[in-house]
Amino acid sequence: MSGVEVIRAAALGDLPHGFLGRSGGVSTGILSGLNTGWGSGDDREAIIENRRRAVAAVLPGARLVTVQQVHSAEVVEAGDWPVDDRPHADALVSDRPGTLLGILTADCAPILLADRDAGVIGAAHAGWRGAVAGVAANTVAAMEQLGAKRGRIVAAVGPCIARTNYEVDHDFAQRLGDENQHFFTGGPTGKPHFDLESFVVASLASAGIARIEALSQDTYAQPERFFSFRRATHAQEPDYGRQLSVIGLATEG
Repeated sequence: MSGVEVIRAAALGDLPHGFLGRSGGVSTGILSGLNTGWGSGDDREAIIENRRRAVAAVLPGARLVTVQQVHSAEVVEAGDWPVDDRPHADALVSDRPGTLLGILTADCAPILLADRDAGVIGAAHAGWRGAVAGVAANTVAAMEQLGAKRGRIVAAVGPCIARTNYEVDHDFAQRLGDENQHFFTGGPTGKPHFDLESFVVASLASAGIARIEALSQDTYAQPERFFSFRRATHAQEPDYGRQLSVIGLATEG
């Protein structure tokens, strides 16, 4: 594959950040490319090299911090934990230069946030469970604990599965209540389709974030560019890769 693709959001300006795809990595087979997921069956050395390349593409020399994602609304402040002893959470915040917050996705929505004036950043993994549970609002609140002001926070929602390809069951649609039915449309099989990206954007807006950029990149529909859990499932593949989204604060000088 070619070099590491770094998709940037205008809302985040020149802050070190990026939504990465699968290009530029060393993994092979059905995981070919920049697979960064410890939960996959990929070769460990390949994942280490892919993560090294990801850091080099966004903030060379930074320390990449990730968590053990569990589809929750839990948020932690980035720490110095070892890779094999990561806390169970789905979002991180930090005010430490040289730290690169990383979130892994394969159809779920990655959210990157920043209050540039306060020097506070956040990154969240929003699958439907975490999104419904409030991971976006919890991340904003955790950033405030580090000195951010929600009126200054900007956010970007990266590549995720689009409504066209996100069929869900009727029970799920009903669970979200009448007030959220506008996030669903009928699909060709009669089952509803869920607009995860729009739901996440609405959650951020409800949390008081005024500037939100949605990149509207469908992970399912772009197999050469992104990994997709649902696409791999439909293809009956035994494993799937994870792409990385990162945001950091550069060190001074």
